[in-house]
Amino acid sequence: MDKNSAAAGRQPKVVGARSLVEAAYATIRHDILDGSLAPGLKLRFEMLRERYGVGASTLREALTRLVGESLVTSEEQRGFRVAEVSLDDFADLTRARKLIEVEALRQSILHGDDAWEGTLVGAFHRLSKVEAKLATGAPELRDDFEERNRDFHYALIAACPSRWLKHMHGILFQQSERYRRLSLAARDESRDVHAEHEAVLEAALARDVDRACRLEAEHIDKTLQLLSRRFAPKT
Repeated sequence: MDKNSAAAGRQPKVVGARSLVEAAYATIRHDILDGSLAPGLKLRFEMLRERYGVGASTLREALTRLVGESLVTSEEQRGFRVAEVSLDDFADLTRARKLIEVEALRQSILHGDDAWEGTLVGAFHRLSKVEAKLATGAPELRDDFEERNRDFHYALIAACPSRWLKHMHGILFQQSERYRRLSLAARDESRDVHAEHEAVLEAALARDVDRACRLEAEHIDKTLQLLSRRFAPKT
């Protein structure tokens, strides 16, 4: 067998192994985000092999990738653990996200064209569909909401010319996901998230930069305010 034939024969195994890592990464990530794997949980390989049906090398690669996303922590000789959540962490994350997202929104409104407006309106329409169903409290809708909420927020800043602002926004938005899911589970009836999104949309389409940026900052802050009330020490 020549070298090219040998390489071709090995290729499906490489692709299969990569697919296993991707599947393990995506499943573990989802279970962390929705709370199935609780903050602080020790991620023992025996438990993970039984739960996900993949080997130790696949799990190690998937977990290492999640360490890079700050969803898992790793300590030498101590293995892996689900990253903790805290109000202090979320408050810091919220401040950073406001700095980046509000500036990205400001630039996006100034540079957005008709195509940007159309994409934004479409993203809001899709988000509205799932927001209308969230009132039922069905947990299975949270994945759809998170996806469409992300698409709407990305659409808001899509016309920003700074790739670094958009890159940093993506990181901070992703890091906020666990806290947003906790907020959804809290179901504060006094909060109308759809109205908040609609107000930001209308201000952006009207090219009212100051109002849109103020509303977006308030929208980001409200999740922190909700979780602060929920996890306030009992007196």
